[in-house]
Amino acid sequence: MEYSTFGRHVAVDTWGVDFDLLNNAEWLQAQMVEAAEACGATVMSVQSKQFEPQGATVLVLLSESHLSIHTYPEKGFAALDCYTCGETVDPQLAIDYMVSVLKPETTHAKKLVRGMGELVVETPEIKQVQFTK
Repeated sequence: MEYSTFGRHVAVDTWGVDFDLLNNAEWLQAQMVEAAEACGATVMSVQSKQFEPQGATVLVLLSESHLSIHTYPEKGFAALDCYTCGETVDPQLAIDYMVSVLKPETTHAKKLVRGMGELVVETPEIKQVQFTK
């Protein structure tokens, strides 16, 4: 079987996020798994780290690649990214889910289209959406 090398990598910096949300690795982990499931990805494993005095990192390993967040609660900042291979899973949906739950004041995002030769850089529209289970 031959697999496509096509992939999309969405990265977003969020600013103006509530300190308590960004400083709760357990809550972030639950939200990240929900985000992965919302975009149709297959969760393989999850790692999280709560830092002292504040901050968290969560990495969700996907069959299709990964979803991650790194937080700086004292600055109201979180760096999110989601990379997925193939056509069937849209990483933008996972990012939109996370933006919806974090409710940042400001976002800055880029999407890389990968695996097709020269990298293509796009500016995605970030949507705060309601997902239902």
